[in-house]
Amino acid sequence: MALAGFAVLTFAAVARADEPNADATSYATQNDPEILVLDARQASRGLMLSHMTIPVRPGPFTFVYPKWIPGEHGPTGPLADISELRVSANGVALRYERDQVDMYAFHLDVPPGVAHIDVDFDVILNAPDAMSTKSIAIVNWNRVLFYQNDTASKDDFFKTSIILPDGWSYGTALPVARESGSRVDFEVVALNMLVDSPLDMGRYYKHIMLWQGEGTEQVLDAFADHPQDLDIPAAVLDEYRNMAAEAFALYGSRHWNVYHSLLALSAAIHPEGIEHHQSSDNRAPEDFMTNPQWQLAGGDLLTHEFSHSWNGKYRRPFDLWQPNFQIPEHTELLWVYEGMNQYLGDLLSFRMGIRKPSEYPEYLASVYAQMDEETGRATTPLVDLTTAAPYYFESGGPWGSMRRSAGDFYAEGELIWLDADTIIRERSHGRKSLDDFLHLYSEPALTGPITKTYTREDIEHLLNEVQPYDWHAFFERYVYSISAHPPNDDFARAGWRLVWSETPNAFIEAREQTRHTIDETYSIGIVTNDKGEIVSVRQDSAAWDAGLGPGMTILAVGGQSFSADALHYVIREAAQAEDDIPFVIEQDGWVNTFEVRYHDGLRYPHMERIQGTEDLLLQIMSPHRGS
Repeated sequence: MALAGFAVLTFAAVARADEPNADATSYATQNDPEILVLDARQASRGLMLSHMTIPVRPGPFTFVYPKWIPGEHGPTGPLADISELRVSANGVALRYERDQVDMYAFHLDVPPGVAHIDVDFDVILNAPDAMSTKSIAIVNWNRVLFYQNDTASKDDFFKTSIILPDGWSYGTALPVARESGSRVDFEVVALNMLVDSPLDMGRYYKHIMLWQGEGTEQVLDAFADHPQDLDIPAAVLDEYRNMAAEAFALYGSRHWNVYHSLLALSAAIHPEGIEHHQSSDNRAPEDFMTNPQWQLAGGDLLTHEFSHSWNGKYRRPFDLWQPNFQIPEHTELLWVYEGMNQYLGDLLSFRMGIRKPSEYPEYLASVYAQMDEETGRATTPLVDLTTAAPYYFESGGPWGSMRRSAGDFYAEGELIWLDADTIIRERSHGRKSLDDFLHLYSEPALTGPITKTYTREDIEHLLNEVQPYDWHAFFERYVYSISAHPPNDDFARAGWRLVWSETPNAFIEAREQTRHTIDETYSIGIVTNDKGEIVSVRQDSAAWDAGLGPGMTILAVGGQSFSADALHYVIREAAQAEDDIPFVIEQDGWVNTFEVRYHDGLRYPHMERIQGTEDLLLQIMSPHRGS
């Protein structure tokens, strides 16, 4: 709808020269909350309609669209996904003006005698990334609302409702006040809790009880584009039912009143995992729960986000927490928030049985090899990636190993925190572990969904309480300085060594099968998709030296039409020959032959036991529930 024909009222522009703050008194109180009604009946075509009634006072007033989104670690509020914004009071259209500097802010003059304004707009769900399909929709509340500027999100109260498509069900951690037909009314909650409580809905669904006890529960709310993708094997569900018990054993605490693991299964929706205090927004390929290879390759999806309820939501870096969604977050300490959580999410997946504890060494080899081959590590310390995370999260495209990426502080974080775990175990002669640190870190044992912040000094102090060590120097070496290699002292400490062979690594192989790629990073130095399109080339590899690069397509290799089998065959054969490997390459309509000089055969990383030593990796990854 257009704004033509609105009544012209006196308008005074409000300057925005200052930084955003949170010291204004919120007009949206518990007794007079902001009303939000989301009409989601057109979600299957990628549209929703948002209607808000916002408490105001006469005079200059500014409302804002959430910009810095917790869990996404950046200014990712999708401002371009709102359209046809309309503002009125008592049925009369009001003129508003977007701020010329802070484009997430909108200013207007509230006429005398007006206590509430109505704000309506359309929500575009699938531009550019899909958030809905014919049968599923994901509602992140920050995408569908405005709130009063410069207020604290804990002091802005919302009364929220949603109108579902006919026949659809939903899952959310938001407390429900009542349901009537397709309409669900939720209880009044503060804005921070609303934004922290996403909602999934869909035509095909299962609500699966994973755990009950202590007057609460953990539920898996799964939604799929096709009903057969919800035929989850009973044995897989039994393993997921161990998740809560293993997390309680790991942390020794609980900081949620109820927990919903939301899971959208779709080929059209981009895979994602976003943490929330009492739920998680998980998105995965349609066969994620029915294909064993997906559980091997990505079995930490739900466990990683579940662990974040403790590490990230309850305990949070002091400067990452901000009182509202307009104030920039500081992300330096993501090496704890995300790096440690990558280790803990993987650890939970092995302890609960989604992956077998005996498989962890193979997984560890795949992670270490990937990080050790990142050529960008020679110039870029991990702290640069965490500090600039809002931009690294948005980076993509070719030459990722040179530039590095946000994913590196997850993967390398796992190696750092495994090293810390084995240091504690070795120096305490097996009496202590990182689990003991986590018990201190997440004290007290039981609270509701609250946030307790920390500094780097707090982390080092707690580690020293568990096991005295120069933790400051440890993190200086691996996080705050350029490190030629990831930590690997823990391999021998845990009773293992890294080795290479032509036998495929099971986890690399699972990623290849699920992502339809061919990964020869550690031999000739390329990754392609199954069509032969080069995805990445490792710097200083044989492929690099020959001039291959992303964006090229391999038409033939060694005289054969390109295929995974042909590529593997010529790499193996080249180890017994002196000739270079000819690659026929198409790029931008041109076809050329490149000669790749490589004779070392297929190479994949593995871990090998050191005889006569204790197997710490098996101890760490074995089930701890009930112990």
